[in-house]
Amino acid sequence: MDFELSDEQRAIRDTVREFAQGEIAPRAAGYDESGEFPYELVEGMARLGLFALPFAESVGGAGGDFLSYCLALEEIARADASVAITLEAAVSLGIAPIVSFGTAEQQQRWLPQLLSGERLWAFGLTEPEAGSDAGGTQTRAERRDGDWVISGRKIFITNAGTEISAGVTVTAVTGEEGGRRQISAIAVERGTPGYAQAPKYRKLGWHASDTRELLFDDCRVPQANLIGTEGGGYRQFLTILEGGRVAIAALSVGVAQACLDASLSYSAQRHQFGQPIAHFQATQFKLADMATQIELSRLMTWRAAAAVDAGRSAAPYASMAKLHASEVATACANQAVQIHGGYGFMEESAVARYYRDVKVNEIGEGTSEVQRILIARHLLADVLPL
Repeated sequence: MDFELSDEQRAIRDTVREFAQGEIAPRAAGYDESGEFPYELVEGMARLGLFALPFAESVGGAGGDFLSYCLALEEIARADASVAITLEAAVSLGIAPIVSFGTAEQQQRWLPQLLSGERLWAFGLTEPEAGSDAGGTQTRAERRDGDWVISGRKIFITNAGTEISAGVTVTAVTGEEGGRRQISAIAVERGTPGYAQAPKYRKLGWHASDTRELLFDDCRVPQANLIGTEGGGYRQFLTILEGGRVAIAALSVGVAQACLDASLSYSAQRHQFGQPIAHFQATQFKLADMATQIELSRLMTWRAAAAVDAGRSAAPYASMAKLHASEVATACANQAVQIHGGYGFMEESAVARYYRDVKVNEIGEGTSEVQRILIARHLLADVLPL
């Protein structure tokens, strides 16, 4: 078993690292304070081809592998989580459904501007009564005169309200079969009458990320905007979330690494009792535990990404990686603040931003509780009917 990256993968990682540390990191605190969307940094990621990175050349992608995409996400998140989630949501949630389930006409219509990073696409799944219970979707779409007419609400949606947002794929109930609701995925372009974006949320972290509630009031779109099969939306978004969870794991590894980077630097500079605090065993144990858990999370993420690249089911590995990496990132942020002491509690400190940004990684794209349920189901599948 080879744990070494290929020359191409290392080149992608190093190129993205140079961009992230040179362009994103110096601006991260300013964007966090202002809450402005980082358009110029999105343009920079687009110039590097990151929006097209994991997709096949046959659809206009760069033909890279999924692991390379995860490496890029880690480096972006190491500089700023808000920029990283903008990329992750655009690629894993926005573009991926169109690539995986869209028709040739849909791909030709939307992918060129999305893969180039010129425009962003969102994914509308979560609702007030349908978060972890995604099957509880209340948004409905009815056929009327050759169109879908959509009514409902979506909450906590990323990338839908920016000036470069092109549209959103929403999940909606389109009928019933055998007493069970059929859920389908339908594309809605921005500017469609009846589709509105609420003002940005005021969030604990990810201040530069665009997150909003979306409102659909008799929103009419052509029936040709159906993504995939009618009634297949639930299975489709489970597949999409599988890759998305691996991506969130990579993002978590990046934030955790940033916490360790900052802690190593600060502990070498900060003096107490006549010596750097890095000389104290209590500090060394914190650093050692952080480094060990980060490396475990990174290897788990690579394992899950390798399954995606091999075309195998990555479900259990995705859940394990997402669960472990997100909780490790939270723990590392907590330890980083502790190592920084009072300075870590000040907003001028980068670790204060990491501390605020990281908690949502345990919630988005499947909570830690949901991941544990999924992992347990996988473990028990052959011994106990669930």
